[in-house]
Amino acid sequence: MDNEQRIARAVELFKMGYNCAQSVTAAFADEYGYTEEQALKLSASFGGGIGRMRETCGAACGMFILAGMETGCADAADREGKAYNYAFVQRLAEEFRRENGSIVCAELLGLRERKPQVPTPEERTETYYMKRPCVKMVETAARIWANRKNFR
Repeated sequence: MDNEQRIARAVELFKMGYNCAQSVTAAFADEYGYTEEQALKLSASFGGGIGRMRETCGAACGMFILAGMETGCADAADREGKAYNYAFVQRLAEEFRRENGSIVCAELLGLRERKPQVPTPEERTETYYMKRPCVKMVETAARIWANRKNFR
């Protein structure tokens, strides 16, 4: 699958009802030896700005999960590896912020009041997609990830 197909797959997954983090993560998971199902499960908690708390955008979290798969270290003493991964994540976040104005879900959704969110996801309807920029966020995150070599 080429990068454009992966970006389209991320958007398709979102439109199927998967959350933003799941959509980005699953579109690239096979590159790291994960099945789509494994990727959907490991990223499930990050949708809606992490558990629908409207914190860090789930699409951006999807990129960060992928960054861990690609550059994360498994040696607790590897300070250089940790620093490399953190710097990579910060560059990805900066690009996402540059393109969208924020990495915070509530800000991207235009929510002025920070109030507790009901954990129940909304039904996916045409109205849902029209009032939210989430499809664009998923596409943007997938495109940034597809071009990740530019951010190293």
